[in-house]
Amino acid sequence: MSRWANALPNREEQLETKRKAIIREAARVFSRRGVHGTSLDDVAERLGVTKAALYRYVPSKQDLLYACHEEAMEIARESMDKGEAEGRTGLEKIRIGMASYQHSADRVGNFVASGSGQVAMYESLVRMVSPTGEWLGASHIVPVMVAGGLAAPLAKSYLTNLGNLAPTFVNPVFDPGNTYSIAYQWGTTGYAYRTDKIQSPPDSWSVFLDAKYKGKMTQMDDMRDVIGAWLRYRGKSLNSTVEAELQAAKADALASKKNLKAYISAPVKGQLVSGDVWIAQLWNGDTAQAKKEQPNLGYILPKEGCTIWTDSLMIPKSAPHKRAAHEFINYVLRPEVGAAISNFTGYGSPNQASMAAMETPVPYPTAEEFQRLEYQKDLGEAGALWDQIWTEIKSA
Repeated sequence: MSRWANALPNREEQLETKRKAIIREAARVFSRRGVHGTSLDDVAERLGVTKAALYRYVPSKQDLLYACHEEAMEIARESMDKGEAEGRTGLEKIRIGMASYQHSADRVGNFVASGSGQVAMYESLVRMVSPTGEWLGASHIVPVMVAGGLAAPLAKSYLTNLGNLAPTFVNPVFDPGNTYSIAYQWGTTGYAYRTDKIQSPPDSWSVFLDAKYKGKMTQMDDMRDVIGAWLRYRGKSLNSTVEAELQAAKADALASKKNLKAYISAPVKGQLVSGDVWIAQLWNGDTAQAKKEQPNLGYILPKEGCTIWTDSLMIPKSAPHKRAAHEFINYVLRPEVGAAISNFTGYGSPNQASMAAMETPVPYPTAEEFQRLEYQKDLGEAGALWDQIWTEIKSA
């Protein structure tokens, strides 16, 4: 009995050690390929283990993602502890937690329902909102949070690294004076294409109307991005609430749908890599992520214009430790931290001071490009009309 009693803990320790090793390597796979473009089968293959062995330690992709988040948070805790020991930060020793949401509306709904601010939060410390999807743009959510009385104004005196922000991302149209939010990522929604399949791609949304690429193209599974693209194609605002303009965009969307393989967002990266898809409406950062595995990828910012977005950090009014939340925002504004975030995501950093430390810096839009870029705004009551049109497009 005593022999088995002593052996059991050792066996459990071995399994836990193996599990941690798999999780650490899996986190690296996700960082290279992106969460949505990676399956458990991909992870097993890349780790050189059988599927059965992988499933023994992580029964589902969701479990693996959760474990990877925990691993990332542990690394962050170690980094903060090290910084504190060296006197570089005033952050106290904390427990870090994180919740992920695919769409901004889901996040805001959860935030309102819980009343606790536990949305993309640092548990018990920050309760801080990042109004994004899966690193998705949601600049239109900031004013919604403010109008709903859910956001706390920022105390700029605590944000000593605020000067690192590029002028482009200071005083944004959706939050004048950065009263409630600070940008930490930015990007655009254009289209990716296979450079080995299409040598001279048109710099226009009209490419999705070209039957020559039928079955090899996708648009995003997102109402704002699809309808918005066709509004811009006709020279209209991607925030239009004019029914005639929206009906025209619907007609273009239906015409292009005949050529599409599917409406799909981030998961299309795997199909771009394999060559099943040649052209995909996509975010510039996700294109950069896919390019790590498939060098034959390019990105087009259509001449008619498209969405520009920023991911922003905010502090809920209900946050119990607002001073600590400011410290975290100030931490994210450090040059080396801003660079590390963008190196991981492939998106641009609003932190101008971090550009020199980035592996592949994303240049800021030129003045000419800014004339073609537009932030999304809350649609208000017109959201119901947009929903109806999107339903009609998807069901046609």
